[in-house]
Amino acid sequence: QVQLVESGGGSVQAGGSLRLSCVASGYTYGTDCMGWFRQAPGKEREGVAAIVTRVGSTYYVDSVKGRFTISQDNAKNTLYLQMNSLMPEDTAMYYCATDTRAPCTRRLFLPEYNYWGQGTQVTVSS
Repeated sequence: QVQLVESGGGSVQAGGSLRLSCVASGYTYGTDCMGWFRQAPGKEREGVAAIVTRVGSTYYVDSVKGRFTISQDNAKNTLYLQMNSLMPEDTAMYYCATDTRAPCTRRLFLPEYNYWGQGTQVTVSS
């Protein structure tokens, strides 16, 4: 079974940094698209960053460009989200997701990813 396990969330002061990790198992990493999504209380779930794992192409929502970096370690089947210059608006539950269905490149920021982690909370104080 596909499993995604996030870690690295926590509380940080505005301007600080966090690094989220997502360990994937149960399928062949590198044949999918992966993304980071977040959901704040009372708000819609939104895509934050995505990567086409086979080729390493990365994509970001405008609000995090220049601050967040998505990356991967294929040998460890691990996805990362480096979050710098954090702002209170970044406070949310962050979810790692994978779409193992080809083609997946047209669904990078859509909620139809077929597997999701349980989430890790990120709280940014002003």
